[in-house]
Amino acid sequence: MTSALVIGGGLAGTTAALALADRGMTVTLTEARPRLGGLAFSFTRDSPAGTLTVDNGQHVYLRCCTAYQGFLRRVGGAALAPVQHRMEVPVLHAGTRRLGRLRRTAAPVPLHLAGGLARYPHLGLAERASVGRAALALRRLDPADPALDGESFGDWLHRHGQNAATVAALWDLVGVATLNARAHDVSLALAAKVFRTGLLTTPGAADIGLPEVPLGRLHDTLAAAALDRAGVRTLLATKARTLHRDEAGGGWRAGLTGRDDAPHTLTADVVVLAVPQREAHGLLPSGALHDPDRLLALTDAPILNVHVVYDRQVMGVPFLAALDSPVQWVFDRTAPSGLTSGQYLALSQSAAGEEIDLPAKVLRKRYLPELERLLPRAAHAGVRDFFVTRERTATFAPAPGTARLRPPAVTGARGLFLAGAWTATGWPATMEGAVRSGLAAARAAAA
Repeated sequence: MTSALVIGGGLAGTTAALALADRGMTVTLTEARPRLGGLAFSFTRDSPAGTLTVDNGQHVYLRCCTAYQGFLRRVGGAALAPVQHRMEVPVLHAGTRRLGRLRRTAAPVPLHLAGGLARYPHLGLAERASVGRAALALRRLDPADPALDGESFGDWLHRHGQNAATVAALWDLVGVATLNARAHDVSLALAAKVFRTGLLTTPGAADIGLPEVPLGRLHDTLAAAALDRAGVRTLLATKARTLHRDEAGGGWRAGLTGRDDAPHTLTADVVVLAVPQREAHGLLPSGALHDPDRLLALTDAPILNVHVVYDRQVMGVPFLAALDSPVQWVFDRTAPSGLTSGQYLALSQSAAGEEIDLPAKVLRKRYLPELERLLPRAAHAGVRDFFVTRERTATFAPAPGTARLRPPAVTGARGLFLAGAWTATGWPATMEGAVRSGLAAARAAAA
């Protein structure tokens, strides 16, 4: 029986391990952290408001994210992260306090968005018409066209009549959250993938799925149980230090250290390297990639999350997006956190390069007044807790030219495969991309 070693227990590695086990392989999965889930995880905080279960960052998915939904079904968590019946996104303008909604109907594409766009109050009539024309032009693009990767989405939007107000009120509203960069810093190919797949393929593609439980329940607890049922041997707090050919056995030999820091080795016929790109660069043997240093050129982009616990309810919707404010997206995480009184809001701040290292006290002075501007009830509420979580390497930066830096699952070394949202999935760095990469690596390994 073929033996497989998966190095990395994030969504990509967990998916690959399950898929390899389903193909009849004997699988071992190692993860350097004491938990599964990669960068989509939860932790416990002893808060003045009580013990909270906190997600390191807010994650959602769309109905078009079919691979991630398959992962949820595989681990038994689909019912814990339901999808909206129909896409509806409240968008609040901080300056005017006017609330608009991005919503769809059941009409055929692209008419499913026409009614919502016609009533969207944050754009003028001429701007809405220009958005419709740009959307039709975007629909004609092929995200797999290499030429698109060399151009920025911002330049393309400018050429297609989108002014700064339109970009802020619509294109960046969606794009910053999904791509972790603003339009001028995004590859047109990746932007076309996001907007065409989510908004311009089927009417329900952009319906939002939101976990009703902590991410750790889905990506760690349920995933670990699924691995166990599949017969996968899982070694947590076990870091891969070296990876070499096993000349005697013809497979691979990995040098590892576990909880006691004692070195040991594992051998396997097949290895899936499902770790971040810099870590993969350090483990790759000579000849595995034609130009391994391109992995180092694939730079990271940060995401900042601001967490505020109030002594009363201040927001009456599950989430909203903000305009004319440093606040981007606000989510109600009261129930998943275990908070029994008051309200817990999580602010997800993508493309946070300018803020990622600011002290919490500076961020507090910036964001609490903004929440009061957006949510008037916050001005009369007491703040029971305020803290931040930072992911400095949350995603790869989706800049123009990124496609040539992303390697495929198959390497030049027989039996060695790559997985991770940073590999050549055609998707940006999302949970969907991570799961797809794990499936691709498993298919290649089985072949």
